[in-house]
Amino acid sequence: MFIAIIIAFVSSCKDDKTNTYRSFLSPMIGLNVPVGNEFEVKIQFGNDKKVDSVVYLIDTARVISKTDTAAIKLKTEGFKLGSHILTAKIYTGGEAEDLTTNVNVLAAQAPVEYTYKVIKTLPHDTSSYVEGLEFHDGFFYESAGDYGHSSLRKVEPSTGKIVQSTPVDKQYFAEGITVIGNKIIQLTYREKVGFVYDKATMKKLSEFSYTTGREGWGLAFDGEKVLNTDGSNTIFFLDKDKYNRIGAIDVYDNKGPIQNLNELEFIDGKIYANVYTTNEILIINPDNGAVEGKIDLTGIFPSDYFKTEDEKANNVLNGIAYDEATKRLFVTGKKWPHIYQIQVIKK
Repeated sequence: MFIAIIIAFVSSCKDDKTNTYRSFLSPMIGLNVPVGNEFEVKIQFGNDKKVDSVVYLIDTARVISKTDTAAIKLKTEGFKLGSHILTAKIYTGGEAEDLTTNVNVLAAQAPVEYTYKVIKTLPHDTSSYVEGLEFHDGFFYESAGDYGHSSLRKVEPSTGKIVQSTPVDKQYFAEGITVIGNKIIQLTYREKVGFVYDKATMKKLSEFSYTTGREGWGLAFDGEKVLNTDGSNTIFFLDKDKYNRIGAIDVYDNKGPIQNLNELEFIDGKIYANVYTTNEILIINPDNGAVEGKIDLTGIFPSDYFKTEDEKANNVLNGIAYDEATKRLFVTGKKWPHIYQIQVIKK
């Protein structure tokens, strides 16, 4: 029995010396790397087969080929933020074996923290469950949501008076809107359809299929393409004429992804997005998805205005509008009695 144990131990040691197992020693799965930084790539190759070469790929793009097994370093400069698949394609005797892991590329710096100053308080119709808000030609254009209560509205800012309105059929829950030239685009929540309206008459011109996101949430227009959210940490890019997906960015700060992106506005080259159920608006780099700033709107709306927990949970911040001509920024929320013109102030 004792001899058998010794033989087994010696055999085990021999197996260790002829290890055939290959794996990544680094990076570990899910390693967080600030964009622009480099990370080490090191592989346990085993020692039973001679390695002829190793080809490294990020996602599907080849980045380097090596004829040795030494550790390497890869840079993340220019990477989009988010998860990237790292593949090592190991060639031995004409055969290839693939090893994979992933890294998460994060924003390089913490967001700049901002607060606010209320410049003016404007009246707002409390029947509007706000899903989208824009300012054009001296008026607010507003999408009111909820089944049976959805509509598209044109509103006079100084009085809150609805000067034009188009009801949305009760089978639809209206969501985000954006203005593109002489048209207004409106999404629906779960119905996988969008509507196109004539901006002047508010008459519905057509419908289109919306299948980009898991649900329809926010919209904005950057002058070239439509920006769209679905409640995740992704901002989709849609064609301005056909409304199909043409690209996307994933939104990350220096700690990780920011979920629940909702109402959008494009302001001075940056994307502003409110985070649903919070008092926070993000300032996002449209090129890579990095959160460059966070505006804390805590206290802008009286916490005791809504009385029940259900009302408080549902009637949250959800409207951002910008008057490009006068550089005025407006915010509001679902069924809030006011729209606030604010000034953003660095903390």
